[in-house]
Amino acid sequence: MPPAFPEGFQVPIGLRLNQAARAVERAFDEALAAAGGTLPTWLILLNLVIHKPATQKDLAEKVGIKEATLTHHLNALEERGLITRSRVAGNRRVQVVALSDAGEAAFLRLREAAIAFDAKLRAGLSDADVNHLHALLGTLAANAGGPLP
Repeated sequence: MPPAFPEGFQVPIGLRLNQAARAVERAFDEALAAAGGTLPTWLILLNLVIHKPATQKDLAEKVGIKEATLTHHLNALEERGLITRSRVAGNRRVQVVALSDAGEAAFLRLREAAIAFDAKLRAGLSDADVNHLHALLGTLAANAGGPLP
């Protein structure tokens, strides 16, 4: 029977990248959960801080999810008192989303968790290493057919 892989075979870069991404994603999810949040919550709150009040459509584009999925998350955030939604006077179909005071506090907690997690990931890496990693990830994304989001 021939060997499963030829001599000198290396694990494909895409597989290794996928494994690393999943490990990082799980650990980041745990860090956010310990701070009382989730990745979708963090992304929504972060984008509301950066872009201030935003329409649901704009927010969905910035977060990178479909409007229907965003609505599901916004319903939960509104129930928790983290956001407010209001209709635009001239167009009742358009809703503007804004952070509440509780949402700002949640953002600060999640921001601290994200900063601490990033510091943990950067342990043992120089600034040059991080810059090189960014460049490599950009090249891999381009090679795969698209830019990094």
